[in-house]
Amino acid sequence: MKDKIRVLLADDHMVVRMGIASVLTFAGGMEVVGEAETGLAAVKLAHELKPDVVLMDLKMPGLGGAEATAQIHAQDPEVKVLILTSFAASVDIKRAMDAGASGALEKNSSRTEIIDAIRGVAGGQQVMSEEIRNTIRSISTIPELSQRKVEILNLVAKGLSNREIAEIVGVTSETVKDHVAKILKAIGASTRAEAVSMAINLGLISG
Repeated sequence: MKDKIRVLLADDHMVVRMGIASVLTFAGGMEVVGEAETGLAAVKLAHELKPDVVLMDLKMPGLGGAEATAQIHAQDPEVKVLILTSFAASVDIKRAMDAGASGALEKNSSRTEIIDAIRGVAGGQQVMSEEIRNTIRSISTIPELSQRKVEILNLVAKGLSNREIAEIVGVTSETVKDHVAKILKAIGASTRAEAVSMAINLGLISG
């Protein structure tokens, strides 16, 4: 490992970037070489600056963190990506790991945990919090929802009744009721509200 780990920060919130940059500056042995507020900027700067580690947010305007991770990994597999996210239950974390990320932590992790994680992935380790590890395991067991079920789930999220959804989709209320029951079973939810909340957290539908 190099004496000084070169880090690129990718997060659309300036305050978050400032806070992390401050933590890394005082940690010693690390240097913030660049900052990106979008996924596209992260990909561009990763190519230009060749950092050791990209600290990547998942939710950014335009190109998301998982997609940016895939592009960075494709253009230079030596650049390590560490996901730092507020959404520990997001399916995007698994997408990012599948795309080549070396680890993932929650943004509420301690300074020591973040510093140790950066050092770990820079040294070739895979680093993941237990909550995120459990999320990835649970996501792997969730079946893919059909396009029709996702459509209905989005309408449920808008607070529409089965009858209203049936009119929009062009099926009977009983068919909608059957779809909703299967959605709840697939996600592991007991109520419509819980299904919507879980689906948003897992990235199956937008909030």
